[in-house]
Amino acid sequence: MSAHDAPSVTRVKDVITGELKSKIDRVWDAFWSGGISNPLEVIEQITYLLFIRRLDDLQILAEKKARVTGGVIEAPVFLPDQQHLRWSRLKNDGPDVMHQVMADEVFPFLRTVGGDESTYSDHMKDARFTIPTSALLSKVVDMLDDIPMADRDTNGDLYEYLLSKIAAAGVNGQFRTPRHIIDLMVQMTAPTPGDEICDPACGTAGFLVAASEYVRDAHPATLTDATQRSHFHNSMFHGYDFDSTMLRIGSMNMLLHGIEAPDIRYRDSLSEGASDDAEKYSLILANPPFAGSLDHEATSKDLQRVVKTRKTELLFLALFLKLLKPGGRAAVIVPDGVLFGSSTAHKALRRILVEDQKLDAVVKLPSGVFRPYAGVSTAILFFTKTNSGGTDDVWFYDVQADGFSLDDKRNPVEANDFVDVLARWRDRDAEKNRGRAERSFLVSKADIIAEGYDLSLSRYKEIVRDEIEHRAPLDIIGDIEALEDEIAKDLAELKAMLS
Repeated sequence: MSAHDAPSVTRVKDVITGELKSKIDRVWDAFWSGGISNPLEVIEQITYLLFIRRLDDLQILAEKKARVTGGVIEAPVFLPDQQHLRWSRLKNDGPDVMHQVMADEVFPFLRTVGGDESTYSDHMKDARFTIPTSALLSKVVDMLDDIPMADRDTNGDLYEYLLSKIAAAGVNGQFRTPRHIIDLMVQMTAPTPGDEICDPACGTAGFLVAASEYVRDAHPATLTDATQRSHFHNSMFHGYDFDSTMLRIGSMNMLLHGIEAPDIRYRDSLSEGASDDAEKYSLILANPPFAGSLDHEATSKDLQRVVKTRKTELLFLALFLKLLKPGGRAAVIVPDGVLFGSSTAHKALRRILVEDQKLDAVVKLPSGVFRPYAGVSTAILFFTKTNSGGTDDVWFYDVQADGFSLDDKRNPVEANDFVDVLARWRDRDAEKNRGRAERSFLVSKADIIAEGYDLSLSRYKEIVRDEIEHRAPLDIIGDIEALEDEIAKDLAELKAMLS
């Protein structure tokens, strides 16, 4: 299925509301009043508790299977002398006992737990228990125990709501790509059941989660076919990050959205050896960090052979080209400087995208979409790795509204170009007839080459100015003289009345 005829999947999940939302808000407030004011730490502690409950659920499933088959429990998570560490036992302990067992036994157990939990257990190796009081722990456990963990949508919505707290606080330089921007990029790339999807700067795994939801909705047979289902759960989704907290949070985000064993790993994507997975992935979705310059010695020599620079945004683009299979596609957010930067590296990378690969589209975003955390102007680049060119026309879209105000408050507004972006992207043949004064248009490869591979939308967009008829200057002077005569006459009359 091509992007042109992909189904319209506009899954917009309602954030949890009502009693559950209020309960989470109360627990959140309790964390803050209890001395934990870092939202990442709050979510991390909740993540540990969710993982403990997940381990107990796995043990319960194994016990049921053993009862049905009359066999033994396969790969038990908890040994006979560890039964008191299970969620189903802990939740019934008194607050003080629960707190002591968590601190002295459960968390040491988490740091050593192995088994078949894929990368989840790896991310728990440095787990620290920092919930300060037994009352707070008891309240959090009660809240999590009320949530039906078998309901993927509820689990996912719960965690999405928790993650929105990161965005609300903007701590430690961490901020999430807004979900509606992620959804647009996912729908424009239209993931398929056969894709291998990667985000080399995955953070909370928002792109991977959205891609998984798209595949579930657009290709429901994915989860009924045994081979596709195994690929979906075990080898379809790959994410890298060098922040261990983000890895834990991202892994749990995937788990709670129903992905059993995603490949979420610790990796500095730009370091030496980062491109070991060369030509492994068919789709890359990413919003890499724009951290300025990196240390030349620590940066991958492979990537510097593609483009000699220390600029992270350029190195990430070089990395994406390395990681993609021939025929693989990418949708990535870049700062505006990538589009028009005049350095040798900037120009070289744009030439590679246009000449050696297939540059599909440049979607210019309004500068306020990442407020209040960053005011940088950005665009989304869409390209396909071909190693043999293929760029004929590049599609440009000038997004002026994304459904939210472009100030620090980012309140919902009616103006939203995203529906039009998606509709026009899926019918790009019709764009050939649109003039460059429109919101979207096609630009030929020849025109881009003539502009020195500059990808700034302003280079190609025509500005239509309304014609204004100006009166002749002598007519205007005549009006001024008549007005002055009238004023002089009125003043003379006033003077006569006063004399």
